[in-house]
Amino acid sequence: MSIANSSMLVGLSISVWSGRKLDKQVSQEVDSAKATKTRAGNYNKNLFAGVDELEAVRRVGGKLRNWHQDQTLPWSDSGDRLLTMANFMDYKRQLSIFDQEFKDAAGVFCAKYTGLIAAQAFTMGALFKRDEYPDVSEIANKFELRYTFSPVPEVGDWRVDADAAVRSELEVQYKKVYNDRLDMMAKDMWGRLHTCLTHMADRLAEAPANGQKPIFRDTMLTNALDLCGLLTKMNITNDPRLEEARKSLESSICNVDIKDLRKDEGARLEVKTQVEDILKRFSF
Repeated sequence: MSIANSSMLVGLSISVWSGRKLDKQVSQEVDSAKATKTRAGNYNKNLFAGVDELEAVRRVGGKLRNWHQDQTLPWSDSGDRLLTMANFMDYKRQLSIFDQEFKDAAGVFCAKYTGLIAAQAFTMGALFKRDEYPDVSEIANKFELRYTFSPVPEVGDWRVDADAAVRSELEVQYKKVYNDRLDMMAKDMWGRLHTCLTHMADRLAEAPANGQKPIFRDTMLTNALDLCGLLTKMNITNDPRLEEARKSLESSICNVDIKDLRKDEGARLEVKTQVEDILKRFSF
């Protein structure tokens, strides 16, 4: 199966300054106080402890990484992941939003950097050392968001100066890698669906405590519906059984209100039965 015409590879790199520094002196003091015979640990300081401006950049970076993982499929150990063309426009649109959020958050931190250092002189007490903080001219370079799109290589696309026997050997080797990656992506999609279904089955099976109504978060349904929508764009192998399982889940919850699940035991058991039936029918 060739997927070169229906997908691409995307590489995402997010650099966020850790704001942490090893304090060798404090590490030695701890070892001495505890009478260790050798260096038993390290004391790493958070140079901006309690500073939300740096945490804000980290939060955006973390959200972006998680979202990127959800929107793409595994491809290689190098970090590149596969993005289907069906999902490209939505991916690119949201990526641009994250890109701006990241730049804005990093910009706020950099703009306040000098003042934040001054405040840390009081917050950090005896742990504060001004020379541990990078110069203001360097700090902006500590934050970077990069992404690249590249084509998926074809199995027979070996443009090397080698004889036919060598090229044939390389093609056979890559064909196996290619097929292994297809299998890996298929397992990833089935794995996401299985995780969603088992989570729902477990939550719907929980008995209310002390006569109270069971608590279900709205995300139990919204996440499942989002996954159903995503799988329509990520079924790269056109697996009919995956599509059937996806449709089964979607039909079982598309008209369900989370409020009904909280107050109506009959509605809750009906959805639970349908979810468990999907798990049984498709032998996850």
